Amino acid sequence: MTDAPSPVEAAAGAIRGALGARRPTVAIVLGSGLGYLADRLADPVRIGYGDIPHFPLPTVVGHAGELVCGTLGGKMVLAQSGRFHLYEGHPAAVAALAVRVFAALGIGTLILTNAAGGIRRTFSRGALMMIADQINLSFRNPLIGPVLPGEERFPDMSEPYDPELRRLAREVARARGLRLEEGVYLQLLGPSYETPSEVRMAERLGADAVGMSTAVEVIAARARGMRCLGFSTITNPAAGITGERLDHAEVMEVAQRVAGDLERLVEGVVAELSPALSP
Repeated sequence: MTDAPSPVEAAAGAIRGALGARRPTVAIVLGSGLGYLADRLADPVRIGYGDIPHFPLPTVVGHAGELVCGTLGGKMVLAQSGRFHLYEGHPAAVAALAVRVFAALGIGTLILTNAAGGIRRTFSRGALMMIADQINLSFRNPLIGPVLPGEERFPDMSEPYDPELRRLAREVARARGLRLEEGVYLQLLGPSYETPSEVRMAERLGADAVGMSTAVEVIAARARGMRCLGFSTITNPAAGITGERLDHAEVMEVAQRVAGDLERLVEGVVAELSPALSP
């Protein structure tokens, strides 16, 4: 009697079967309100989460619940439209499941996007911030437990976001006339928005933006040796910065309004990836 495949193996096997001869080299995780990018892929193959073992259906508005494989910037990419958030009740291992599956498929470059609250006072609503570093205050870590095949027990996190990919993103932004900020992203557990006191704490810790995803996924990706690049759409000032009330509908509206700029940035980065920066 053979052992049942692990969740990562089972999910990866189902995706391979659906993709056939396609071999994506880049994965893109799409944050709240940013699923539009999946519709920009040429010659797409769509795989609903219901057809992937161990993939839960998303419960958050703005997360479609499918993987889309197609061509972007001349490269074959796999887009994840619908995250698994900790605040939905998922353990960290599930929040990081898709990233581990991407690695099992042989994908070596991971681009993550999210909608975030702006802590830095100079951020305007709709600004694009490239993530230079992260702070994980979700108090969850997907590496806790037995070491999974292909993962490091103690991955180095001194450069969670790849320096060469960040340099490339700066060049693409300059060439396309896009203003690109850069800063530190802090992940909290959610789903409640932060209090003004929590935002002041995050500011003193050195955070420039705050959200409810991404950091846990990057930890798993780095344990698998993936190169990571992250972008936050600053959809609103964080609590207490302006005194405004926070609303998810506004987050979605702003994310969709600046979607075109993020699309051009991500597509430009993917198009310029050299063999040295992709598998």
